[in-house]
Amino acid sequence: MTARPGNSHASRLLRRLRDAGPQSRAVLGDEVGLSRSRLAVEIDRLLETGLIVPDGLAASRGGRRSHNVRLSPDLRFLGVDIGATSADVAVTNAELEILGHLAEPLDVRDGPVAVCEQVLAMAAKLRAAGHAEHFDGAGVGVPGPVRFPEGVPVAPPIMPGWDGFPVREALSQELGCPVLVDNDVNLMAMGEGHAGVARGAESFLCVKIGTGIGCGIVVGDRVHRGVTGSAGDIGHIQVVPDGLPCTCGNRGCLEAYFGGNALTRDAVAVAADGRSPELALRLAAAGTLLPVDVAAAAAAGDATAIGLIRQGGHRTGQIIAGLVSFFNPAMVVIGGGLTGLGHTLLASIRTQVYQQSLPLATGNLPIVLGELGATAGVVGAARLISDHVFTPA
Repeated sequence: MTARPGNSHASRLLRRLRDAGPQSRAVLGDEVGLSRSRLAVEIDRLLETGLIVPDGLAASRGGRRSHNVRLSPDLRFLGVDIGATSADVAVTNAELEILGHLAEPLDVRDGPVAVCEQVLAMAAKLRAAGHAEHFDGAGVGVPGPVRFPEGVPVAPPIMPGWDGFPVREALSQELGCPVLVDNDVNLMAMGEGHAGVARGAESFLCVKIGTGIGCGIVVGDRVHRGVTGSAGDIGHIQVVPDGLPCTCGNRGCLEAYFGGNALTRDAVAVAADGRSPELALRLAAAGTLLPVDVAAAAAAGDATAIGLIRQGGHRTGQIIAGLVSFFNPAMVVIGGGLTGLGHTLLASIRTQVYQQSLPLATGNLPIVLGELGATAGVVGAARLISDHVFTPA
């Protein structure tokens, strides 16, 4: 198992090397505010642990040239992003660059044992392909609420059989390394904040619109999980009083009206009753419909399909507008599978937020699509576990 840093100074040095790449001793000293003698002590300790290695001479800043150091090229992190219908698994190096990435369909309703076995098999494939001989840590995202310290899902609405399952403990035993488990949207937020569109934004919201809808809340460059880990569960905020039943047991929730399952349900309904000729053709040809069919129908000019997307964006925008008024973020990032619905969805969300929230909150507020796509979750998972490995024990 990888040695952990001995103190906060070492932790700051490791995180700086992760985020900025190889650095000279002189630059590191400036960045973390350590004296030359103190920096030398910390660097020597980290060299002894093997967490960092020498990396040649730095460019001259006048006088004697400083020596570069970098994180060990042997460090490997595993990022796992389990969704409702698929899983992404990736291996990264210490700087969180993806070395190998696999994506496979799965059904989270098959339960934790079957899903974890598939994830472990995917990790084994990446090892067999030569991307890692071992893992120094693994971060795992799941599509439901998680009691973060224990890594245990708690009554997840779309994950039957997962309530109380010790995901962290089970995967840690199999992988032989530290494991942290979090809600998938929190990891998407961490990924976009580390290497995506929100890089450099200290406080922002990241809304994932997929099978379900959730929101990652980043405050001061840290994910806000709330007291019990349920912060950001916006899919179960009511948008229609006494409305349609939701998987959580309540009525009128946002997820009852929008998200992958709701959109598929509504698409089949409008195809079956003749309101959408384009979707009716697709339903007749395939026997079923998916959100990608709605996107294609909308792109072909089908007014009903466009209306379904606009209505979903309107309702999602309602909720985001409330969050913007309450939280006053620097940015709102929209990600998840349903971003494939295109500009119509984003435009509808933007219109609702800019109309409902006060000008002081929205005057300089970008509402943008995420940059990392399917890799946002695995990058965020690797960032999560690297934070843990680079924190004093």
